[in-house]
Amino acid sequence: MTVMTSWDLFDDLRSAQDEMLRMSRMPGQWLGQFGQQPAGASTQAWAPPLDITERKDAYLVAVELPGVGTGDLEITFQDGLLTIQGERHVPYDAAAEKVHRAERRYGAFRRSITLPSHVQADKIEASAQDGVLQVLVPKAPEVRAKRIQVRAGTSKATIRATAAATGKGAKNGA
Repeated sequence: MTVMTSWDLFDDLRSAQDEMLRMSRMPGQWLGQFGQQPAGASTQAWAPPLDITERKDAYLVAVELPGVGTGDLEITFQDGLLTIQGERHVPYDAAAEKVHRAERRYGAFRRSITLPSHVQADKIEASAQDGVLQVLVPKAPEVRAKRIQVRAGTSKATIRATAAATGKGAKNGA
């Protein structure tokens, strides 16, 4: 007698998701069903995905934040650290609606990026469109390198004599 066993491609995936859902209901472990911490657990912000690109004149930070209004965002820049934080609220009544699947994260979020020191902090701009926050961080004007002329046939004695004659380095004993 031959026994036929049917195999469902997504059975393992569903089992793993069910296990994660079961674990999410245990206080202090995993995140809750709606991306929020279960009762009794410490709150921890989630981090939205972002892209950082560089142009000739600025850095552009693009953050995926669908469903987050501009009133729920706070952007700060201090000591070279750009911080984007806020909260995404659950768009439905979890108590009144039967939720079959909830994969998006809700609650407080926070993302910090260290930027180079040559940016203009007072000219940072932010805009949001189609669920993407864009933060434009202008670079400071480039400081041009000074070209130093190299003189042929000079020695340390000549440099000391020139510095003493011009009054530079004479007090330092150069």
